[in-house]
Amino acid sequence: MNAVMRLLVRHRGFLVFMLGMLAFRSAVADWNVVPSGSMQPTIQIGDRILVNRAAYDIRLPWSDISLVHLADPQRGDIVIVDSAAAHERLVKRVMGLPGDEIALRSDVLYVNGRAARYTATAVSGIRDDEQMPARYAIESYGGMRHAVRLVRYLPAAAGNYGPVRVPPGHYLLLGDDRDNSADSRYFGFFPRREILGRAHHVLVSLDPGHYYLPRGARTGQALDACCAR
Repeated sequence: MNAVMRLLVRHRGFLVFMLGMLAFRSAVADWNVVPSGSMQPTIQIGDRILVNRAAYDIRLPWSDISLVHLADPQRGDIVIVDSAAAHERLVKRVMGLPGDEIALRSDVLYVNGRAARYTATAVSGIRDDEQMPARYAIESYGGMRHAVRLVRYLPAAAGNYGPVRVPPGHYLLLGDDRDNSADSRYFGFFPRREILGRAHHVLVSLDPGHYYLPRGARTGQALDACCAR
């Protein structure tokens, strides 16, 4: 026991630093690896995204207990969700706020009866397009503006959904790769308490199709940068 105590005392500075780093990642800022394509083209497979865990709440480290409520998610935010329904963490976009009526009709988004606007755009470098060609569009509604991926030849049943009313204290989340995303259409509405933070930049991007070499152009890129005004 004395040997253990001496070891702890000798390395106490390093241990305090590591505990501080873990607490910082848990409560303030974190990064997440994105293994799937459900948010393409905004987030690509292999991206490491930077997450502001203090965007909405100051939480007790290593818990989901909110100590200070700072803000609520807004439409268009990309959020990290610790989903009980999905049994994993998800990265999705907020599309429906509490009280909203949301519907999809042939991949067209309707919010409270009003359709979003779509402008065709070009996106390159998405490997899934080789097996399943897609078209891309900028989806706009109010102040929200971002790219979506829509499969050309295999329209999914998920392209038609609702209308549904988002209950109080919950949010409706969708993936930008609309025909390839397990989101609120599958898991239902997500409780506010499960939303851990907001993703806003690509920290680094490693291409799994090219020996995990860095994608230099994506490093440090703001999410939705292609749609910046």
